Amino acid sequence: MKKTNFESYLAEQMKDPEFAARFERANEDWDIALQLTTLRQQAGLSQKELARRVGTSQQQISRLESANYEGHSLSTLRRIAQVLDAKVRVVFDTEDTRSGMSVAESRVTYRARRGGKEKAL
Repeated sequence: MKKTNFESYLAEQMKDPEFAARFERANEDWDIALQLTTLRQQAGLSQKELARRVGTSQQQISRLESANYEGHSLSTLRRIAQVLDAKVRVVFDTEDTRSGMSVAESRVTYRARRGGKEKAL
């Protein structure tokens, strides 16, 4: 299948190590934002209600759910996770650049647990 213009452009940009590093960091921020938003919505909570239960502001929850936010605090994420009946898990993942083999554990599939059921995020 033929690559789109964007896919070709992105493949070319990814050859630049600095760009690739920035792209990966943005991907991690997006992942956190998406997980928080999904868990909050699955719990049936608004940003305002989650903020009240966590003891923070709605604006802070909004920032945490933004893919552009980079100031995630582990303690804040833990407080949110507790309210949402979830766990925070940090995985340091390094790669052996010669072989492409991961030297840390494999990537995690994130799951939300609600009412005894697990749902993949």
